[in-house]
Amino acid sequence: MAVFTSAAFAMRKKLILGALEKSGANSPETAKTLEEAGVPNPDMFEEYTEKLVFLEIIRKTEDGKFFID
Repeated sequence: MAVFTSAAFAMRKKLILGALEKSGANSPETAKTLEEAGVPNPDMFEEYTEKLVFLEIIRKTEDGKFFID
């Protein structure tokens, strides 16, 4: 099971939100993969990304892309 540290989670959250915002991923139609959005090491810390989805901070499309709601 992953351990969530508040500092690491906060840094990853800021990085993902910034990248999605900068790439214009603000609806299901404009959703991007983390790689497309420019997130470094997009497959690392997947548990943090899923926590952001669970907390409804970001949304995930059926095809695995993300956007800010």
